[in-house]
Amino acid sequence: MAKTDSASPERVAAFRTGLSAESRAAALLIAKGYRILAKRFRTPYGEIDLVARRRSLIVFVEVKARPSLDDAAYAVTPRQQQRIINAAQAWLMAHPEHAEFDLRFDAVLIAPRSLPRHLLAAFDASP
Repeated sequence: MAKTDSASPERVAAFRTGLSAESRAAALLIAKGYRILAKRFRTPYGEIDLVARRRSLIVFVEVKARPSLDDAAYAVTPRQQQRIINAAQAWLMAHPEHAEFDLRFDAVLIAPRSLPRHLLAAFDASP
């Protein structure tokens, strides 16, 4: 079977949902006084949906869109957390000017007919 360049309709829909969720999450963070430093920062270890800054704090944000806020919360798995932590280390190496900042890992949960939920310190990088 030949590989084609066209993605399935389901993948296209998921991609669009993700972009929309990330835009909503970024708007929420901006409204709370954060400045978005990066969107969809890709590394060999994984991707960080949003990198934001407020004063001397750098926040790595995982955005999850699911049918319910609870489903979104459960979608941030330990394996995924480790990928985000590894990607955050890569971001910090690429941006040494932020090395002395405080760091935090947040999540923004998105669900239909619900306000986005910002979970501060959703997980941490401690071993």
